[in-house]
Amino acid sequence: QAGHRQGKTEAVAARLILDYEGRLEADPNNVKLMRSIADLHLQRKDFDRAIEYYNRAVAISGTADPGVERAITEATTRKFDHALAQLDGAAPDYAERLAALKAERDEFVIAECRHRVERYPNDLLIRFELGQLYFKAGRIGEAIQELQKAQNNPNKKIAALNYLGQCFATRNMNDLAARTFQNAIKEKQVFDEEKKDLIYQFGCVLEKMGQKEEAIEQLKQIYEVDIGYRDVGARVDAYYSAQG
Repeated sequence: QAGHRQGKTEAVAARLILDYEGRLEADPNNVKLMRSIADLHLQRKDFDRAIEYYNRAVAISGTADPGVERAITEATTRKFDHALAQLDGAAPDYAERLAALKAERDEFVIAECRHRVERYPNDLLIRFELGQLYFKAGRIGEAIQELQKAQNNPNKKIAALNYLGQCFATRNMNDLAARTFQNAIKEKQVFDEEKKDLIYQFGCVLEKMGQKEEAIEQLKQIYEVDIGYRDVGARVDAYYSAQG
């Protein structure tokens, strides 16, 4: 059933591409058509053709378009992910090829995001994205720099503080990490997944600082509402068992 549906979608996409390409011949500077063709190629996992059409759209419009640039990144990232999925897990050099491809993909994504930051230096959402990427790549100093700027975006303030706290914790700057998590928790009104994450991270930092009681107090707040959260149940239970 799924295969049949897939085949039908494929056929529709292929037909649309032909139709749009015909229209593009008559109207060669139509950026909207180029984007539509690129989107359809992306849908068919024809990444190179998709990227080619997105680039044509950029070249013709002549103005920077963050939407198209993001689409090019998305297409290239998906191309990498597709290549990763195609790797033969049984091959003797699988681990090396996997690591090399992942490194290449991560390097591309960071370089591309950095390029967008240079073009739109006041776009704090892009800075947040770059900070996140640096953090995941273990480039902590660079991550801190971007996240400190990104926290000035009201919509990203708490998320940026969360990553900043984790950056400081990674560097064993536990007092800075604790203060950062505290500030983020203060900002956070609703007790949702994000707040649980902040309280959990804060508890872990307090534990690293040898403040066992304060750490457990944090985890207990989560225990009261969500016993299944990470290893909170086990840790709080162990604490009470030790009390006898």
